Amino acid sequence: MGVALLAAWKTPVAVNWQLGATVLPSPDTSWVELLALDSTFVLDVKYATKDNFTGEILYDCGKVYLRRKVAEDLVKAHATVKTQGYRMKIYDGYRPLSVQWRMWEKTPNKNYVADPRKGSMHNRGCAVDLTLVDAQGNELDMGSPFDFFGKEAHLDFPHSQQVKANRKVLQDAMKKHNFKTIKTEWWHFSHRNLYPISDFPIPCQ
Repeated sequence: MGVALLAAWKTPVAVNWQLGATVLPSPDTSWVELLALDSTFVLDVKYATKDNFTGEILYDCGKVYLRRKVAEDLVKAHATVKTQGYRMKIYDGYRPLSVQWRMWEKTPNKNYVADPRKGSMHNRGCAVDLTLVDAQGNELDMGSPFDFFGKEAHLDFPHSQQVKANRKVLQDAMKKHNFKTIKTEWWHFSHRNLYPISDFPIPCQ
């Protein structure tokens, strides 16, 4: 990424939005490519493929960008699960608002897709979708696939003890490092810092 583009990213591209919450102060609103901080993450960016609920390619490439503070805390959470023999597989990070609109047109259901008029935490660069893999790269059983729009993906679904244990490893590591869960998606975690919505394409160079 060129110096000029990096400098531009220091100032978020904000759009009008209504959230009803206070934007928490953050010492750094810049952006960073996740693998630049930790190359041991496994990437499987679903929206850079057709393997997602829309059946369309929504991103130009499979890179993951986040706000720097968010990425740094995610690296810490990753270090925690690595001590237990796991690695994190990332499905999604920053998502342009224009992509959010395309998702909403496919599935206008706020239980599973954030209303783009309010914006998603992904659009702010402070949310990540992920799972855990073992030493052989196999995904742990979390009770449902990623982007599964059903009760089996909910945090309170009565899964087996093994599924509950797998989810707990992921949740404990993320909560320890400033991330929060949502009740309908076991894979989604939002950072406690909040940033403005952005709508620039994911840099692929």
